[in-house]
Amino acid sequence: MPRTTQKQKLFNGRDHSWMQFNRRVLEEAEDPSNPLLERVKFLAITASNLDEYVEIRQAGLMQRIEDGYREPGYDGLRPDQSLQTLTAEIHNFVAAQYHCWNEHLLPELRKQGVRLLDWKELSDGAREVAHDYFQREVDPLLTPISIDPAHPFPRVLNKALCLALLLRAKRRSSGPQVLGVVTVPRTLPRFVSLPSAEGRFDYLLLQDLIAQHLAGMYRGYEVLAHASFRVTRNSNLYFEEEEARSLLETIRVELHNRRKGDAVRLEIETGAHPEIIERLRVNFELDEDQVLRGDGPVNLSRLMFLYDDVRRPDLKFQPFTPRPLTLSRKATSIFDELRQHDVLLHHPYDAYTSVVDFIQQGAEDPAVVSMKQTLYRTSHDSPVFAALTEAAASKEATLVVELMARFDEASNIRWARSMEDAGVQVFHGVVGLKTHCKLAMLVRRDEDGVTRRYCHLGTGNYNPVTARFYTDLSLLTCDPEITAQVHMVFNYLTAHAEIDDYNPLLVAPLTMAESFLRLIRRESEHAQAGRPAHIVAKMNALLEPSVIEALYQASQAGVEVDLIVRGLSILRPGVKGLSDRIRVRSIVGRFLEHSRIFHFANGGNAEIYLGSADWMPRNLFERCEVVFPVRDPAARARIHDEILPAYLADTLKARLQQPDGSYIRAGKLLKDAPPFAAQDFLMKLAEGKADLDAIPAVHATRRSVKAPSLNSSAKKATVAD
Repeated sequence: MPRTTQKQKLFNGRDHSWMQFNRRVLEEAEDPSNPLLERVKFLAITASNLDEYVEIRQAGLMQRIEDGYREPGYDGLRPDQSLQTLTAEIHNFVAAQYHCWNEHLLPELRKQGVRLLDWKELSDGAREVAHDYFQREVDPLLTPISIDPAHPFPRVLNKALCLALLLRAKRRSSGPQVLGVVTVPRTLPRFVSLPSAEGRFDYLLLQDLIAQHLAGMYRGYEVLAHASFRVTRNSNLYFEEEEARSLLETIRVELHNRRKGDAVRLEIETGAHPEIIERLRVNFELDEDQVLRGDGPVNLSRLMFLYDDVRRPDLKFQPFTPRPLTLSRKATSIFDELRQHDVLLHHPYDAYTSVVDFIQQGAEDPAVVSMKQTLYRTSHDSPVFAALTEAAASKEATLVVELMARFDEASNIRWARSMEDAGVQVFHGVVGLKTHCKLAMLVRRDEDGVTRRYCHLGTGNYNPVTARFYTDLSLLTCDPEITAQVHMVFNYLTAHAEIDDYNPLLVAPLTMAESFLRLIRRESEHAQAGRPAHIVAKMNALLEPSVIEALYQASQAGVEVDLIVRGLSILRPGVKGLSDRIRVRSIVGRFLEHSRIFHFANGGNAEIYLGSADWMPRNLFERCEVVFPVRDPAARARIHDEILPAYLADTLKARLQQPDGSYIRAGKLLKDAPPFAAQDFLMKLAEGKADLDAIPAVHATRRSVKAPSLNSSAKKATVAD
């Protein structure tokens, strides 16, 4: 058995942590308390997550191995050791995905009248409809290929679904077997709708429909066997910025090159002929452990079609209408409101239209003389673009767009060019750093003759579509100290004009890392002096070793630490003598937890920050990020008394991280705690159907540690072993 290294004592493995996260999503697909189509959606999400992970993280590990890297990671494992462990976990995970589909979801869908049929199950009428659809819509898009000296193996696109065929020429019955390949058209749905009775939904997989017509495409051959397959390729981007003519041009070229990345995974049907598997494996230069066999449809992410197409509201979550922003009686516009107080919005419980309205009003208001905006990801029809285009006709309009937002590069290039054509000044941030901060600034000559800055600072992207199912926080403010520093951040992004201090903002990569470490150390000093010391931090991922080590030191100094980390966490909580007072929970539910909140008790004078950054190396050192304070009393109270207590009290959707990196549902550990789901409560609160007294007490995961309650009115809960 290998010796445990010092790193392994301090950190869990990044890859293991990610697999644990995707397993938590899979648990939602397996959970019968979730509506059936929502479970199908969760399963599709796990497949989409795994796709991205394989083409980025696993591909990156393989590249590091090929480049000769042997430096151990956070967990003390070399890249080759990490890859070996990761590959085994992926195989186990894929088996669990298909078990969920075959043993749980598929039978339940059939019971509900949603049927995925084999060709032999189709009635004569359904076959006729399917055949007609093939002739009209499918066949014109197909290009059958046979592999021989005159026809080399085709360039299979990344993640394109294909059919592989084992063929033999009819004129040479004893001749060699050849391979055929047909690419399934990406422009068509993967599920073919069939005629069915009222209230029933029947489908045939598109690849199964094509398979029934293979003989007609290969008339000179006998089709001995066929199987669906898909190849995943390396999708990392590599380029030398110094040698590039422009960042935009470089990204455009690399997007083309991405399609030519090396293969890193072959997915294929479990029942595929061994000869087909071997020929594909050899062609794509893959090892046996890079071949993943699935007992069902290849590419489970396409199951999202069923969620969208099946018109059964009873099989989905109950509809939820976000709460609109209501201005006070004295305010005639959002600008009047912000001169009185800041506005905190918690999406999707508060409507994201308030943020869109803020930007649109800025474009339409003649008193607004300048607009500046950052953009990382957005929707294809975002009203933000329309507003900036309109603004450019009458005022200064500036857009800082991140061209390197992974998998959104192409759309961002298009938007950048269209914005430039409309007269918007477009910048691409600081070379070498991704612009990930979420900022919008309007400069307005107000009615009292004073020119003021009004800002939106957020934790999520300017995307009205994802804002409906991502939890994020928005702060609208005209606080002169905050807005003045937002102005300086824009100067940094457009002119690389750094200053020494962005206080009260924390700005990466300039001041943020050291500021967070200082805030954590300050809690340790408070604890040692007997003053209130408590850290509550909510984020997407926790990977930065210096921050984790500071949290360990804080725990040892007496600081209570509650971390709400949706995804990756390599910290080891609850280790005696190291992290006794640290608790880590992950919440996976109806909405994707995306907000970042940092609460420091500060000896009784609490400070609260929100922002775009996780505690990860890339956020703290490789991106331009902004974390901002919440100063308004009402906004602070909402976070302190409503949002954080709800997340810390969750026993239904929360999982508690164990020292070895595994997770256990909170309800299993906190057996005497009342059942409570934070997202359900926050929806009811937004609808006026609940109040703060419904939040149970904040509790610890073990009897030996009591986490201080953030909600003074919360009731005490008994903690089970």
